[in-house]
Amino acid sequence: MEQQTELIVEALNLTLFGMGFVFLFLTLLVFVTKTMSFIIQKINKRQSSQDDDNHDDGNLSLKDELDEETKFVIEQAIKMHRGA
Repeated sequence: MEQQTELIVEALNLTLFGMGFVFLFLTLLVFVTKTMSFIIQKINKRQSSQDDDNHDDGNLSLKDELDEETKFVIEQAIKMHRGA
């Protein structure tokens, strides 16, 4: 009976350490990912502000580039995909 108790205690100990390690690893992974995302957003903001300063205001937007026939074809493709 004493040997079973020791095995159960060891199993619980191993389980708690394993789950604790996984929890810490995943928590660290979340913080690292959020930090990387924050840094990338800062870099992109800085680059986009520099790009805006360098571009002319005469650029066409996506709405201006698409003609009516292309818009219609895209809308029909979306409807077919959705099954409507």
